[in-house]
Amino acid sequence: MPHDHDLAARPAPASIGAALLEEARQAGLLDGKTEHVSFRVPKALLDAAKRETGLPSTSELGLAALAMLARPDPVAAAMRQIRGTLGPSHTLEY
Repeated sequence: MPHDHDLAARPAPASIGAALLEEARQAGLLDGKTEHVSFRVPKALLDAAKRETGLPSTSELGLAALAMLARPDPVAAAMRQIRGTLGPSHTLEY
């Protein structure tokens, strides 16, 4: 069961989907030509995703899911940037 402090730190479900779509819009990912995408999904998964994001539209939910996958991963970028900087003689102390 979630604690009250866990819920306070978590954004409201309606803001998650809206924020993802707005971020994608600002990045120019929602502009231009569109393409039709169609696939089957378990109803329980679809309902849970709609509940979590606050997006009632299946199309908006699909856009938000793809926008999430298209976001750059800041951790991966940082790891690539520092790769090889420690050198072979560096030891990690525990």
